Amino acid sequence: MPVPADKVTIEADADAVGQVVMARVEAAAAAAIAKRGHFALAIPGGSILKMLSGTPGWAKDTTLAYVNHKAVAMDDPKLATHAKARALFLDGWTGVDAIVMGGSADALAEASLYEEKLRSLPPQKLPRNEAGLPVFDMMLVGVGDDGHVGSLYPGREEVSDSSGSWVLPVEMKQPGSITLSLPVMAAAKEVVIAACGVSDKYPQGKSAAMARGIEGDETPSTFPAVGLRSVAAWVLDEAAASTLSPDYAECFELAMTRGDCNPP
Repeated sequence: MPVPADKVTIEADADAVGQVVMARVEAAAAAAIAKRGHFALAIPGGSILKMLSGTPGWAKDTTLAYVNHKAVAMDDPKLATHAKARALFLDGWTGVDAIVMGGSADALAEASLYEEKLRSLPPQKLPRNEAGLPVFDMMLVGVGDDGHVGSLYPGREEVSDSSGSWVLPVEMKQPGSITLSLPVMAAAKEVVIAACGVSDKYPQGKSAAMARGIEGDETPSTFPAVGLRSVAAWVLDEAAASTLSPDYAECFELAMTRGDCNPP
């Protein structure tokens, strides 16, 4: 089934998408801390890192994990998502408990270590559901042009992994990487997929990918982001949403004129 129109938010540009994403993070943090005194946040690399900012007071009550990360040294400024996050915003999040990797090139060992670190967190910091999976309060996810989420790529066995592992090694590229499994991503209390930005080469940004992910005839195996259709809210800029069917355009017009999107 396609994503319902009211689960798709379309903003004018990348800056507006970033503001919406950060506002949702702020709201999720406030709700989680009010309920149990702690906020569990998972973030990817890529453009979403640039959407996170500020010096939030809730950081001291926050555990931060990575949706995926290359098996590299944590201070590698070019390849380490953690190093990029520190430079962009994380060093300003005073008191945050960032769960980091060991820093080796061994993706299998790093996946095992990362899962061990997550499992060692008490339920007050990282709740579990009835299936024993972790329940992050907020899961931020980016989508590649091929539909990959985290390091889950089309046609690979990691997408359909049924081992119950929380964290998987992926050796498709070098260096290898680790990734949260698709069931772990989907188990989050709130999942937000964000896509925005254009370039001279791609004037419509990720519009083709968003059309496939939101309403295309796909499966998680062919387009892994489809595995999050039933749980995710999608936040796109106009370029990324430009090839969606008219129902979504109508939703954008309602949001612009009325402030919400509740199509009949």
